[in-house]
Amino acid sequence: MNHEDLLTKQFLITVPAGKRLIAKAVISLKQIQRALESNTIVIVAGTTNSYVAQELLAQLNQTGDFIRDNFFRGITVGPGREIIPGNEGFTGKDVVIEKGTWRRDKGVFDVAAGLNQGDIIVKGANAVSMDRTQAGVLIANPNIGTSAPVLQAVIGRRVGLIIPVGLEKRVCGNIGEIAATLNSPNTLGNRMVPISGTIITELEAIKLLTGADAKLVAAGGVFGAEGGCYVAVTGTSKQLISAEAIIKKIEKEPPFGK
Repeated sequence: MNHEDLLTKQFLITVPAGKRLIAKAVISLKQIQRALESNTIVIVAGTTNSYVAQELLAQLNQTGDFIRDNFFRGITVGPGREIIPGNEGFTGKDVVIEKGTWRRDKGVFDVAAGLNQGDIIVKGANAVSMDRTQAGVLIANPNIGTSAPVLQAVIGRRVGLIIPVGLEKRVCGNIGEIAATLNSPNTLGNRMVPISGTIITELEAIKLLTGADAKLVAAGGVFGAEGGCYVAVTGTSKQLISAEAIIKKIEKEPPFGK
């Protein structure tokens, strides 16, 4: 295709809209759709993953009493803020789908040891490298929390790992080096586990859903645009129309917890 046939259009994607966009892309993945038929999918609780779980359960018509705003373990909030999961609705820690059926009684710790090739774990992250080849998960639990069974399954038995993570979590530098600093005996606070897998940010999401290429070109704002990103999408006229339609549909996604 002649480059002159390509057009570029810029879009502002807020953080919650980005989570919704990423979720729609994750459930569109071929490996996810294959796993729904004959394998197990584990969606580890997290704020971005809450959108993934909601989208996938809706596709299966098994949403039931799943409440997105209850679906997290550790969570980062602003100074002086506290969010406590409600007592109503599904309060399990993870969503486990076995051969297309939501197993409400199971979580990652229950099923990880039995996962094998063809099965998939979806786990969020707290940091993503600018080249998007690696992500990092902050660790507060001295036993490494959910990352322990996840890594045993992914590295030990080659279970697929999908990492939905928004561009607001992008970091400069090498995540391995960042982890080495945070994991040092001389460092206070959280530790970090570097992870690799199929990383899906808003940029990969646009590519998956429309075929167009997307590039981060600016970021930030106020009055709801805090942490948002300006993304330049390059593609054919048809691809840009598709991208605009998708982003228009999700652009007013309310913040998590609203």
